[in-house]
Amino acid sequence: MKVNGKTVRDPEHWVDLDRDQVVLDGRPLQAEKKIHILLYKPKGHLTTFKDPDGRATVYDLMQRLDQWVFPVGRLDQDTSGLLIMTNDTDFAEHVTNPEHHVPKTYLVKCSTLLTDEQLERLRNGVELRDGPTRPAQVKRVRDSSNKTFFEITITEGRNRQVRRMVEALESKVLKLVRVAIGPIRINSLNIGHWRVLTGEEVRLLRKCGGRRGAGMLRPA
Repeated sequence: MKVNGKTVRDPEHWVDLDRDQVVLDGRPLQAEKKIHILLYKPKGHLTTFKDPDGRATVYDLMQRLDQWVFPVGRLDQDTSGLLIMTNDTDFAEHVTNPEHHVPKTYLVKCSTLLTDEQLERLRNGVELRDGPTRPAQVKRVRDSSNKTFFEITITEGRNRQVRRMVEALESKVLKLVRVAIGPIRINSLNIGHWRVLTGEEVRLLRKCGGRRGAGMLRPA
């Protein structure tokens, strides 16, 4: 593939077909209809097109889709939950840009019981190696005999952020599931399955966030 006359071999290279000249096998490509997919990624699948070690990727779950899409952000291999896939670069930039404060909500299972004071530290922000985290919304879901389950909503996308926040409390994450992106929740979507976002859902995600954190979810 050539983009603006230069050969590109990276399958995740972003192009804008409204501005870039893209040629494949000697023929110019035309812009496809924009598509926005919501995927429930299982634990163990990589958020990449192909793995040199042959491990499962999110594309293995989308083989019946006849359009090229790319992941909007990432979930690490040990994290499950909602992942948006699209061919809409402007939409993807809005959702992933930390300046837009689009909230993501996670269900967390911890290795220890967390006190109210520890959860309050998460709400106020904790100090990590790359600086303090923004304030978060945190709701205790339940406690077992020796573990806490809670929901946390953050507006950043740092690498392994939720895991590192919990480690700052001297605990560890045993299970992590992203249950919402902006106003879109997991609801009845089955793990390993995907669906097309409705036009209204795309509109809500485009409106979600804002430089001052507008659109922040409030846990129910």
